[in-house]
Amino acid sequence: MKDVICLILGGGQGTRLYPLTKDRSKPAVPIGGKFRLIDIPISNSLNSDVNKILILTQFNSASLNKHVNQTFRFDYFHSGFVDILAAEQTNTSKGWYQGTADAVRQTIKHFMSFPHVKHVLILSGDQIYKMDFRELYRVHQENKNDLTISVLPVTKKDAAQFGVTKLTDTQVTEFHEKPKEEELLEHLKSTDLIRNYFPGIDGDKEYLASMGIYLFNVETLLELLDNEQKDFGKEVIPSALGKFRVGGHLFNGYWEDVGNIGSFHRANMDFVGDHPQFDFYDNKIYTHARYLPPTRMDQSHVTQSMICEGSIIKKCFIESSVIGIRSLIGEGSRIEKTVIMGADYYQNGESRVSDLAKNIPHVGIGKDCHIRNAIIDKNARIGDGCRILNEKKLDHWDDEHYHIRDGIVVVPKNSFLPPGTVI
Repeated sequence: MKDVICLILGGGQGTRLYPLTKDRSKPAVPIGGKFRLIDIPISNSLNSDVNKILILTQFNSASLNKHVNQTFRFDYFHSGFVDILAAEQTNTSKGWYQGTADAVRQTIKHFMSFPHVKHVLILSGDQIYKMDFRELYRVHQENKNDLTISVLPVTKKDAAQFGVTKLTDTQVTEFHEKPKEEELLEHLKSTDLIRNYFPGIDGDKEYLASMGIYLFNVETLLELLDNEQKDFGKEVIPSALGKFRVGGHLFNGYWEDVGNIGSFHRANMDFVGDHPQFDFYDNKIYTHARYLPPTRMDQSHVTQSMICEGSIIKKCFIESSVIGIRSLIGEGSRIEKTVIMGADYYQNGESRVSDLAKNIPHVGIGKDCHIRNAIIDKNARIGDGCRILNEKKLDHWDDEHYHIRDGIVVVPKNSFLPPGTVI
C-alpha cells in the first residue's frame, strides 16, 4: 500500500448535525465518549498500512486541526503523515471548495508532490465502520479497474438516500445519485448478486449503495477532474462509466453515515448495546492520549453504559448511556439513553465560587437531574433539578439554551440550563 495516498473529505458546514457543528467541523465531533469522528477513517487507513493521509476541510477547522496535530505524530524515521489541508485562495482558485470533487481538484498539487503515488483513496470524515482497505486494493488490482467503488447492500428506503449502483459481475454499469422514481428503483435491484455474495442477508436488502469510498488510479482521477464538475456522486462517477473500467467492492459490515442528530445518537446507543455492531473493544481506533485519573463512582447503579476516564459520579442511576471524559454527575441524577460528552477541563475552586455567586451552574450535571434521549455537549452546565425529557415529544425546536433535532434534546457546547429547567 506504499503507492496509495488517502484523502479524507472533511465535509461542508454540517448543518444537519447542528448544533454539534456550531463551533467545530463534522469530523471533529466527539463520539463514543473519548473519540472524534475523524479517528475512524484515519484508524482504518493506518490499520490497512495506508500512512500518507491528507484531510480536506474548510469550516470551523480549528478544533480538528488541534486534535489531529496532538494525536497523529509520527517519528522522524517514519515516512507517514496525517496533515490537514484547509481551503485556500490561489492564483487558480479564489473560493471555497464547491463540492467533494472540487475539494480534491484544488488539492491535486499537494498530493501529486509526493513521489510514487499511483492510487488515491478517497474517504468521508463522518462515517463509522471498520474496513481493511487492503481488500479494496486487492479487488481493484485483480479486476484491473481504473476506479473501484465500495458498495453496501441496503433496503429500498435507504437506497433513495444514497448513490445506487448497478453491477454486472464486478463492474459498475449504472450509477444514480439518490434515485426516487419507482421504475428506476425497480430497475436498479441487485437481489441475485447480493444473495450470491452474502448468503443469509436480510431479504429486504436488494440495492447496492455507494459508501462514498473510492480508490482511483491517479491518472484516472486527474483526467476525470480536468473539468468543472463539483461532486463525485452527482457528476464525476456517472461520467466515468463507459469511459473507464469502474468496479465495485462489495462490503457487508457495519456502516453508519453520521449525517444528522438522529443517526449520531443512534450510533452512540449502538456502542452500549449487548452486541454492538461497531465495538471499540474489537476495533483498534486511535485517538488523543490523555493522562487522566481513573473514574470514581460512589454508590451508583450503571447498566449497559460506557464510562470514560476522569469522571466523578455520585449516587446516580445510569442506563444505556455514553459518559465522556471528565464528566461530573451530581447526586440523585438519572441518565438514560443519553450521550454526555464530558468536559475539556476541570473547574478549580475559585472558578466554582465565582459561578456560584453569579447563579451559574458548575460544569457537568447537577444534583437530582433526570435526562433521557439527549446529547449534552462538552463543557455544558446543567443546573440542579433539571428535567430533560422532551415531554412534549417535539421533533424540532430551537431555544436560547437548547435545541431539539429528530426528537433528541441537544444542549450545545459551553451552554447552560438554569436549575429547575424542564424540557
